[in-house]
Amino acid sequence: MAAAGIITEYDPLHMGHVHLMAEARRLLGPDTGIICVMSGNYVQRGDFAIVGKCARAAAAVRSGADLVLELPVPWALSSAEGFAAGAVETLKATGAVTHLVFGSEGGDAAPLVRCAEALRAEDFPGKLREELKCGDSFPAARQRALRDLVAEEDAAALSRPNDTLGVEYCKALRGSGIQPVAVPRRGAGHDSETAEGGFVSASAIRTLIRRGEGESTLGLMAPAMAAAYREEEAAGRAPSGIWNCERAILARLRFLEEADWAALDPGNEGLYRRFARAGRSAASVMELLETVKTKRYPLARLRRTVFRAYLGLPPAPPEKPAYLRVLAANRRGTALLAGMRRTAALPVLTKPAAVRRLGPEAQSLFGLEARADRLYALACPKPAAVPDEWRTGPVIRTEGEG
Repeated sequence: MAAAGIITEYDPLHMGHVHLMAEARRLLGPDTGIICVMSGNYVQRGDFAIVGKCARAAAAVRSGADLVLELPVPWALSSAEGFAAGAVETLKATGAVTHLVFGSEGGDAAPLVRCAEALRAEDFPGKLREELKCGDSFPAARQRALRDLVAEEDAAALSRPNDTLGVEYCKALRGSGIQPVAVPRRGAGHDSETAEGGFVSASAIRTLIRRGEGESTLGLMAPAMAAAYREEEAAGRAPSGIWNCERAILARLRFLEEADWAALDPGNEGLYRRFARAGRSAASVMELLETVKTKRYPLARLRRTVFRAYLGLPPAPPEKPAYLRVLAANRRGTALLAGMRRTAALPVLTKPAAVRRLGPEAQSLFGLEARADRLYALACPKPAAVPDEWRTGPVIRTEGEG
């Protein structure tokens, strides 16, 4: 069975996400399987997911997805490049994915492919270094450097968040045989806090939740996600953000020496010195971020660095995941799994205990994930209500296709 891949976080799953899955089937055929690679309990902007990965994955297979695989935490808490590379490696390893479908402000994959090729050009790093000397942020400098290699209208893709991620997908897809499919994004923009075209962004929903207006957001989510959020919140398994375990984070950071921070600053840009100084004395995470931030570094990068330090993640993700971890599937998804067990390039993991039969790399990665998830539990109102990673299997839905 041919399948389309979707890279996502579903934090939370809203109707724009449902629309993307429906468009994938409209464009590629009604029998196309939908395989999602989804961040686990931590998300790329540097934060806890608003509810746990199993609840979000279950909502996805009730909303159009057939199979949800986990993007392990080293890639989920990485830069856009690392996030895309890990997710694409996961989709490639299934042996089933023919197309990668993603939302796009421009709605056309061709200019994103041209940008991706230019970013790989031999002379691009030198152009980027020259632009960075101006002191602007990395995204702004990269866009200017790209203008020397592609048409200005193509380079403008790097000013749009979904297209920027699409460029990283296209970079990672090179040589894979998987075709990129850009679907025009409908409704509110990536960080917009208003509803447009009937859709509202995940960012807007999270903002309302942080304001204590969680109940009012339920109608903005996909119905299955609203039901999952209500259940998880009632059970005490819905983090309200970084603040729930702020003291635990700060305690970990105060143990770190400058060399520890330097390992998390592979660009050797000196950012680690700012983190080391602030980490010794900051009385809140916000104070630390305010102390460290400069015009050059996006806040999301700083937040990811804090979380990578807190969780003890490696300086950079490995080249590719060591297994394919199944979070949820429906009937069509189980058929995809049956095929993947014969053709996948990585072991398919449905039972946590089965990782003990795999090699040391897989065991190390799963152990890291399990430790990170135990710390995720501390961000929830009722930590004891969060199931242990070693005893959590996938959610299998067999009563229908969607």
